[in-house]
Amino acid sequence: MVINQKPPIKKRRPKVTVIGGGTGLPILLEGLKAADCEVTAIVTVADDGGSSGSLRNAVNTIPPGDIRNCLIALSDMKDIYKDFFQYRFGNEDKEFSGHAIGNLIIAAIAEMRGDVFSALRLLSYMMEVDGKVLPACEEPLILQGHFADGTMIEGETAVVSHPDQIQHVTVRLANEDPTGPVRQPQAGREVVSAIMQADTVILGPGSLFSSILPNVAIEDIRKAIVDTPAKVVYICNIMTQLGETEHFSDADHVRVINEHLGAKAIDTVLINKTPVPYEFLESASEKDYLVQITHDRKGLAEQAAQVIGCDFLNIEKSGVYHNQDKLVDSIMDVMKDTEK
Repeated sequence: MVINQKPPIKKRRPKVTVIGGGTGLPILLEGLKAADCEVTAIVTVADDGGSSGSLRNAVNTIPPGDIRNCLIALSDMKDIYKDFFQYRFGNEDKEFSGHAIGNLIIAAIAEMRGDVFSALRLLSYMMEVDGKVLPACEEPLILQGHFADGTMIEGETAVVSHPDQIQHVTVRLANEDPTGPVRQPQAGREVVSAIMQADTVILGPGSLFSSILPNVAIEDIRKAIVDTPAKVVYICNIMTQLGETEHFSDADHVRVINEHLGAKAIDTVLINKTPVPYEFLESASEKDYLVQITHDRKGLAEQAAQVIGCDFLNIEKSGVYHNQDKLVDSIMDVMKDTEK
């Protein structure tokens, strides 16, 4: 007698939406992908430095660098193709000096397809991307830094170079017609739904004022983070950053994000509890890092967020980073607690 057996039920992958930019974002995406999460990356488009900034000005597109790194982090294609996509022209190559091939490809396909959303859909297929990479806005943005003395400075590079402490940031469209009506930046396609439908929304890791908050400054995204039924997790930086967070505690980071959100929307904060060795601080070549972020238990309690401390420390020659495996394990634990 033949017994009909039901096919095994496929386990549902947890939906994780990560919002940010910079070097820490692709490391986290790679780890979440390995943990079999359904990952969406929402990536800042206010970068104006390096190859990304140059291309954004030359061909009127969003800065592609952070998007390129996120595509690679979620890609299943062979390493040789990843190396090709990441290759950067040398200093002797004149007009192409410093440009990554992937940045040129993203800009070219966006022009060919007519918009960056369509370009990223095609690239995701070509690169066998397991997940989604979405620009926070489909138009390039200008970061605006507002300071205590009333000064407002435009441009990410200029903002973080200003000697005074940033109070808050806003964004405007880079291609705004000064003679026409003012248009507010809009979230890119599928961005709001990715936040609303996620099981967990993660802010960071990344520079507070130049990687995380430019996304929050887009009203559609801000409202979605406040309204989402998902658990909202913030990965606190390990070190302070020059031009952004001098003298900041972990509570200061959370407070500033909540102030930009207009609500105490951060549910959980992941904090490194391991001291950075003195020898590294004295010998570090990376000038963006100043000192280790201090812990403010009372300040965190005022922000009404759950605090999870762990040994996230991962020291490399280029700087201090979060340990990928421990970071992902902590995020998975947060999701398991949410399911209970």
